[in-house]
Amino acid sequence: MIKAAIFDLDETLLDRGKAIEQVFLIILEKCYKDVKHSVRNEMLKKFKEYDKKSYGDNNKTKVFESFFDEFPPKYRLPRNDIQDFWNDNFPNCFTITPNTIHVLNALKKQVKVAIITNGSTQRQKAKINNTNLNSCFEIILISEEVGFSKPDKRIFEIALNRLNVKPEEALFVGDDIERDIGGCQNVNIKGIWFNPHKHKNDTDIKPYAEVNSFNGLLSYFS
Repeated sequence: MIKAAIFDLDETLLDRGKAIEQVFLIILEKCYKDVKHSVRNEMLKKFKEYDKKSYGDNNKTKVFESFFDEFPPKYRLPRNDIQDFWNDNFPNCFTITPNTIHVLNALKKQVKVAIITNGSTQRQKAKINNTNLNSCFEIILISEEVGFSKPDKRIFEIALNRLNVKPEEALFVGDDIERDIGGCQNVNIKGIWFNPHKHKNDTDIKPYAEVNSFNGLLSYFS
């Protein structure tokens, strides 16, 4: 019997891609002027590429420096101010869909719910608080706080201990096949791969299940 649902944060509960687009608009407004639409699209594409390369790195200075080198701005953020700019603005760019909240509230009536997320404590807490997710979960584990990052099995073991459930009594939901699904399988938790963009699985990791929408989760907990 399933007693706990454990979730990844970025690209699972929250759409990080949309947040990147929002913070890019803030950068445009602050650092550039009168950018043509076609150039703007190319800039956004490149900014996403630089961000993807640095995913998992808390310091975003290299992302901005590379971007500014390729697209020289009217006003260039000082190197020492880049990280503060990111920390102050990026968490506020996240939103959560009413449907995700609906599914979480439905699950809360049946099982314990938790979050395990990699990242800096400051930014991850800001994202969670700004989207009111803090009211939805019994425990929230952030890698910087606990000292272990997914796929390290120890962060999953901490969650099981705090939820007071056995591995076979929990399901983990995440978008990253290696960090999330491979990680939870290291402690014998069944992993549901959240794959709304229908990416191909090029690994040897076999998820317990795959869903393309949040509504598809409910049947695994009923």
